[in-house]
Amino acid sequence: MSRAKIAITLDPHVLNRVDRLIARHVFPNRSRAIQEAVEEKLARLEGSRLAAECAKLDPAFEKVMADEGLTEDVSAWPEY
Repeated sequence: MSRAKIAITLDPHVLNRVDRLIARHVFPNRSRAIQEAVEEKLARLEGSRLAAECAKLDPAFEKVMADEGLTEDVSAWPEY
């Protein structure tokens, strides 16, 4: 997988914390530490968006729809 090189600016205290993780061999280098942190944050944000969308659903309506689908004649379902 190709990677893009970028420049970022970090607070010195944050960079110090990253460097301590590298010194403890939690990450092999700064790039890997920052990449994993960004990936985790993006996953968390995407997950919270899914949770927000799910919260909009009406559980009673969803149950009715699911039950309705189960009562249909199986022979009417298309073959896959």
